[in-house]
Amino acid sequence: MSKVLAIFITVLLVVLDQASKMAAVRYLYHLPTLPLIPGVLHLTYAENSGAAFGLFQGGRWFFVAFTMVVIGVIAHYFVKMPNSREYGWVRVALVLIAGGALGNFTDRLLKGFVVDFIHIVFIRFPIFNLADIFIVVGTILISFLMLFVIKDDA
Repeated sequence: MSKVLAIFITVLLVVLDQASKMAAVRYLYHLPTLPLIPGVLHLTYAENSGAAFGLFQGGRWFFVAFTMVVIGVIAHYFVKMPNSREYGWVRVALVLIAGGALGNFTDRLLKGFVVDFIHIVFIRFPIFNLADIFIVVGTILISFLMLFVIKDDA
């Protein structure tokens, strides 16, 4: 994946995330919940001033600074990573993590909280958003690649 394509996809992920959050604010803000699959999947508006799953409430500026560091590290590794096929999926994972981090970063910077709206009801899972999905999928992918695919020559 080229650097230009990576930037384009990252921006696209942020736009998708922000558009979904705008829709959540517009259509879900005044509703208690909107069942898509009753008892399984609901859309429920929530404002999260913390990190994942509502942990560390009120740490807005810490999370803003932390996200800037994460994006810097991702950019560094993206540039320094070998341009081989073996690292193609690592680049995909980094783009997913960057897109998700920037999506939530945008909310924290502009609103002071992150808009969450996807609610898996049957397992009482915390409410989340698209950016969270991008981060989790990217993290799982990069973890899998590091554990089972990428071989160290040393």
